[in-house]
Amino acid sequence: MNGLHLIADLLDCHCPADFLFAAPELEAFCVAACSRHGLTVVGCLFHAFHDAAGNPAGVTGTVVLAESHLALHTWPEVAGVTLDIYVCNFSGDNSGRAHALFADVIAAFGPGTLETKEVVRGHLVPRKGA
Repeated sequence: MNGLHLIADLLDCHCPADFLFAAPELEAFCVAACSRHGLTVVGCLFHAFHDAAGNPAGVTGTVVLAESHLALHTWPEVAGVTLDIYVCNFSGDNSGRAHALFADVIAAFGPGTLETKEVVRGHLVPRKGA
């Protein structure tokens, strides 16, 4: 269960506006970025939302990795993105790959305001007999 969880909230993103609406483009970018940073893509799903009038209203997407996942949600109305990257470090330390991917994705959105968190996970000690 040893892993690293990186979380970011991005606001006032200076990327092209359609990047916040375009599920196929976001999917292609995220899959390529994961692969470029040495992570193993095993699947993905990106969904574009629309408001009641049928106008684009953001994207939710997930890339499932052999090492765990990348997930993002766009909020075009505030030029915002929430980003979540989690990698397992059980059989090898993937922390460097996770940090590089995290920086790459953040740079692609070009946020004016950024808040990040890093959580080291899985250091629970199993109970004896479990």
